[in-house]
Amino acid sequence: MTITFRRVETLDFPLLGKWLEQPHVYRWWQHESTAEAVERDFGPTARGEEPAEDFVALLNGEPVGIIQRCRIHDYAEDLGPLSALVEVPAEAMTVDYFIGDLTQTGQGLGPQIISSMIARTWDDHPAATCVIVTVVAANRNSWRALEKAGLHRVAEGAIAPENPIDPPLHYIYRVDRPHA
Repeated sequence: MTITFRRVETLDFPLLGKWLEQPHVYRWWQHESTAEAVERDFGPTARGEEPAEDFVALLNGEPVGIIQRCRIHDYAEDLGPLSALVEVPAEAMTVDYFIGDLTQTGQGLGPQIISSMIARTWDDHPAATCVIVTVVAANRNSWRALEKAGLHRVAEGAIAPENPIDPPLHYIYRVDRPHA
């Protein structure tokens, strides 16, 4: 099984819309799936107007999901609540992810995508000191994937959830850059 990545392009938007409307994705992402909403939310990053990076995760060359990566300090709306719970180094990165096809879930693919992107992050972002990921505590599959990918829970606390049906409890996971 080979995991690779390519940057999201506008040609990917119909696929992203299809994935975002899948119940197992929508439950945690709460994202509109219309063509206009996908363009609004993914277009600026695809065009390089945002500091984040969106990637299509490929399994043996076939799209299976998405992983987003950014420097936490570039997004004050995320930095504020997170820094109330843990120290966030200036060059800390984060990722967010989903597998689009339900039939591909539960097979260990998520941890492989996460760990592959983290390994790539050390090469792509030489100043990055760590990767910190916040996940709603109710999303057991997500935080278990982080653990299997080598991240460690370093804190927990209240952060406003994306989905109002979830309690505010979030787990904070972290992995530090390996020393060479």
